[in-house]
Amino acid sequence: MSLKLGHKLSLDEILEGSKRGERKFQELLYKHFASKMLVVCARYAKDNFEAEDMLQVGFVKIFEKIADYKGDGSFEGWVRRIMVNTSIEFYRKNARMFPMVDIDHAPEGQVQENQMARMNMNDLLSVIRKLSPGYRLIFNMYAIEGFSHKEIAKELGISEGTSKSQLARARAILQENILKMEGK
Repeated sequence: MSLKLGHKLSLDEILEGSKRGERKFQELLYKHFASKMLVVCARYAKDNFEAEDMLQVGFVKIFEKIADYKGDGSFEGWVRRIMVNTSIEFYRKNARMFPMVDIDHAPEGQVQENQMARMNMNDLLSVIRKLSPGYRLIFNMYAIEGFSHKEIAKELGISEGTSKSQLARARAILQENILKMEGK
């Protein structure tokens, strides 16, 4: 198979070639989404190595399931959902090491939106990565991916109260760490 040089392929053409299992198209699809999806995985990962592992596992799943994509909704959204689910699975595999517990009196710390908006992406990612795995997972699922506490509870097998308290504690820790960074 040869690709025409000088002809820029559309995402639909790349998608169709990938569905046929053509490696060159799969490589183009990977190159198209890898950097964006690495950012998604990095928010869940403890470090860059784990984020890269999540990305690779996620793309294996994408190529295994790509024929199932029927065009309902955006393809990027479909890819993103696979990456988020892969990241959640990484957490579940290590859940015995990082148990979640309900906190009766979680502080009501609130991350100020303007403080987060002033931070560059690397600083924000660094602050999020300092959270314990359970706090980081729930913060990402709720604040960034838009899951409800009910959805988080179902997905992780915890109570809604645990989800809420973990989120409150994550926000308090983030607030504290952001203030420390600003005070440097």
